[in-house]
Amino acid sequence: MTVFKKVAIIGVGLIGGSLALAAREIGVFNYIIGIGRTPNNIQKAKALGVIDDYSVDLAQGVNDADLVIIATPVCTIIPLIEEMLPYLKKGAIITDVGSVKEKIINRVDRLNLSEIYFVGGHPIAGTEKSGAEAAFAGLFKGKKCCLTPSKQTNAAALKKITDLWTAVGSEVILMESTAHDRTLGAVSHLPHVIAFSLVNFLKNMDQSSKSIFDFSAGGLKDITRIAASHPVMWHDITLMNRTQLVDIIESYQEELNSFKNLIRMKDSNRLVKKMEEARNTQRNIIQKT
Repeated sequence: MTVFKKVAIIGVGLIGGSLALAAREIGVFNYIIGIGRTPNNIQKAKALGVIDDYSVDLAQGVNDADLVIIATPVCTIIPLIEEMLPYLKKGAIITDVGSVKEKIINRVDRLNLSEIYFVGGHPIAGTEKSGAEAAFAGLFKGKKCCLTPSKQTNAAALKKITDLWTAVGSEVILMESTAHDRTLGAVSHLPHVIAFSLVNFLKNMDQSSKSIFDFSAGGLKDITRIAASHPVMWHDITLMNRTQLVDIIESYQEELNSFKNLIRMKDSNRLVKKMEEARNTQRNIIQKT
């Protein structure tokens, strides 16, 4: 198992902080420095024991790091890589945890890195909470982590990052970046858009003196839980994956229209059949994942 002597984590929130805690617990990270533009969150991360030290200076933070983990909104990943390159030592590995991969991989491949290696990553884990205080060591246990190597990805660096995610309890899946963005657009990005839009729809529908939300039960809370997710992070994800996501939303609208038409026509048989199909899929497939 590779042990990284110095690890720099840019963005010590739920994902970055949880990886720090998990890797420290099993001895994979010796020394962790958190990097952020403002000191508030990274000071809190140090106070909580998530990191050993912190810096608001990117160049100082990544200096002499064996591994740099970028856990910031996806639109910031490429600018951060470009900014840090002059300050990295030879042999350093950069990885990310971003939910969109194709544009990042394509841009990094054009940078022609020399003796510095990049491995694109995306742990399929998280909660609606954010910040260093939301981090916990068990976040990745039993969860999938997608790594998206390209033809230019260094094999040794890929193995080290694969071993890291395996060590913290994840099942590593190697995926081509376009396939990743299509898949995650459907099972992650679309549900978030649905949750955000449903909450806003209900809020705008609420015209009575008694709030419509006073009548909601567990079902609404279940389906809208992820609407509490960080808006800036999800703004960046939806725009970076917009080509795939718009196509997926349009396909979903066709399915929603199908339900609408069956209800309008009072087509009981087909309506029940669609609901049974969804229930069986949810019970047999989704609950097992």
